[in-house]
Amino acid sequence: MKPVLISILLGLALPVAAQDAANGEALYMTHCATCHGIDATGQGPMAGVLMIKPVDLTQLQVDGVFPTERVVRRIDGRDPLVSHGSPMPVYGNFFEGEDKATKTHSGQPILTSAPIIDLLAYLETLQPS
Repeated sequence: MKPVLISILLGLALPVAAQDAANGEALYMTHCATCHGIDATGQGPMAGVLMIKPVDLTQLQVDGVFPTERVVRRIDGRDPLVSHGSPMPVYGNFFEGEDKATKTHSGQPILTSAPIIDLLAYLETLQPS
């Protein structure tokens, strides 16, 4: 098969999961706000004791593009970040589960869990317009 046909078939085999920003906000408030802050600017109550300061999650978008793959890899642990002696995310096991596909800005599918897809949806709502 030609590479283009294979790509099309793979894209059809991986339907993109629906995103639920409201569920993502609830997950964020439960699992992320302690470090990143209720307003997601990196000023949560635990920020002062972390070796690596939490990033401002309201400023992830660069030139109008949300870095979906980078954020997914950071949350699901494929791109670990050590903060206060433990890998980010602290609640990584919670976010495991049935794999779903989402797409990067370029249209490339990436597999992750449904809760992470919801977190992505919420984080995207926090970016400047």
